Amino acid sequence: MKKRFVGLGIFLLFVIAGCGSEENADEIHIGYFPNFTHITTVVALENGYFEEELGEDVNIETSTFPNGSAFMEAMSTQDIDIGTVGPSPATTTYLRNPEHEIIAGAVNGGAVLATREGSGIESVEDLDGMSVAIPTIGSTQDIMLRAVLSEVGLAVEDDGGTVSMVPQAPADTSTLFQQEDVDAAATQEPWGVYLENQVDADILLDEEEFAWGTESTTTVVTARQAFTEGNEELTQAYLRAHARAVEFIEENQEEAVELFVNHIEEATGNELDYEETLEASNRLNPTYEINEEVLQEMATISYEAGYTQSDDIEGLVNQTFIENALEE
Repeated sequence: MKKRFVGLGIFLLFVIAGCGSEENADEIHIGYFPNFTHITTVVALENGYFEEELGEDVNIETSTFPNGSAFMEAMSTQDIDIGTVGPSPATTTYLRNPEHEIIAGAVNGGAVLATREGSGIESVEDLDGMSVAIPTIGSTQDIMLRAVLSEVGLAVEDDGGTVSMVPQAPADTSTLFQQEDVDAAATQEPWGVYLENQVDADILLDEEEFAWGTESTTTVVTARQAFTEGNEELTQAYLRAHARAVEFIEENQEEAVELFVNHIEEATGNELDYEETLEASNRLNPTYEINEEVLQEMATISYEAGYTQSDDIEGLVNQTFIENALEE
């Protein structure tokens, strides 16, 4: 990972589950994606940081999700309490149902704009009339793509523009490139590296250039307000584990990637290439800090895209818990 970690940066999100009363919870449900941008959750789980910080009297349950919509739905129905998710799903859901809050950053960067070999695309302007794969409509990469297109006077077809967006699971994007079904992809790592190595894709905008660059917020720690308000100590304990995982990743990059690759294979049956995943780790910037200015800009783009009815995200970010956790 880049050594541009701010303090103890990391990008994990965990969810505290609980049925019944939120007071003195004896169970916590951690939610995360089996994605590389959730490596801190994986490291904290594999190294036992959650157990150590939360204590032996707290039962830890985990759930994985394929996308932000599924994650936020589970949070809204109180099936998870805290975890990592992209800022766009967290923001969109908050504007409809403000019952959760972003309590820490998780990872910045880790997203690229790749182009298919032979596409002829050499600049963002060349995306005029082209098709771009994104993980899903309303995803963080969707918003990042809209941001860079706007800078050069382009827009997606839904906004009357000439660039078409094609929702596609990142793992399947290489097939679209091989079949020439799309011309580019706004995707997260390690899929950018995989596209480079497996189908000779070019990186048009790397993690330092795509959208807000290294300040692009890719993953945040989000929690239900009912849980955090009733369980301040558990919330801070989670964030201490989160910070420990950040430190471990910074100091043990190769071991952290190995833990992640093995965890994903056990959890999903998918075998990731270790060397390529290690290469991709250099594009991630784990951090517990939250850039509220970037979050606001992302919210405004989402509003202009018609995904939300407002871009007023006052109350969404609460940094009290991470500040208290780091003081201990």
